[in-house]
Amino acid sequence: MHGSRIAALGHYQPAKILTNEDLAGMVDTSDEWIRSRVGIRTRHIAGPEEPVDELAAHAGGKALAAAGLTPDAIDLVLVATSTAIDRSPNMAARVAARLGIPSPSAMDINVVCAGFTHALATADHTVRAGAATRALVIGADKMSEVTDWTDRTSCVLTGDGAGAVVVEACGPGEEPGIGPVLWGSVPEMGHAVRIEGTPPRFAQEGQSVYRWATTQLPPLARAACERAGLTPADLAGVVLHQANLRIIEPLAERIGAVNAVVARDVVDSGNTSAGSIPMALSKLVERGELRSGDPVLLFGFGGNLSYAGQVVRCP
Repeated sequence: MHGSRIAALGHYQPAKILTNEDLAGMVDTSDEWIRSRVGIRTRHIAGPEEPVDELAAHAGGKALAAAGLTPDAIDLVLVATSTAIDRSPNMAARVAARLGIPSPSAMDINVVCAGFTHALATADHTVRAGAATRALVIGADKMSEVTDWTDRTSCVLTGDGAGAVVVEACGPGEEPGIGPVLWGSVPEMGHAVRIEGTPPRFAQEGQSVYRWATTQLPPLARAACERAGLTPADLAGVVLHQANLRIIEPLAERIGAVNAVVARDVVDSGNTSAGSIPMALSKLVERGELRSGDPVLLFGFGGNLSYAGQVVRCP
């Protein structure tokens, strides 16, 4: 039980970009209204021929290529998503088939916006226990498919995309690259963020979520750092769930990560739910804003009012 580390990253977004000006032609809104309230400028939207598993497979394939691995090196596939329309086959099995991964354990994890950090912790635990040697962990959501495009309070938020990491076991004497997870939920407030109904539609109680995130999450995020043996000032990066810039910026400030690069991918990508954290992390590494070995706090929160956070080392 030597721990695990992130070996490589990858991300994918559909080609179509929906701007605030485009939305202003669909509902009663404006670029100024959207930017002032949520900080979002654009979002990527998948077409009807681009299902969730296709988004996930694109990101997963890039992570495999970055790791220099062939598909048969993976024995666990975890896909965090809350927008899988079909009940079976699950997205993980479909991703494995798309990528040619021959015989993995394949599971979906639905913890909505905190799905990726839950899935990453699950992969870490599985590798530590010896039940898997190398995992492909993907966060992917097609939020456009569950968005009410007539509701200006929610349709301005959502986008589509996926991010992926390859998780593998550390060698003897090697420091773990994925720190202990801190996770939990507030079940009595689970209704504050939901995807319900037929057809399913995304809705939230924005003010309740804002108050909870900006007041209750900072001490939890600091506790996740403590579990990794670090202080917030030691962090090189902070990647929070990309829900809303007006949540991300005050939350990052209250955590106390004064030296950290703070991910703001929500500005260009919108809220991609489980895809947001791995996608934002992958972009920061790709642009060279984070370097190999840098400690980064990942912290997901949202649907169910669930949360999960851990400190990881960049590959």
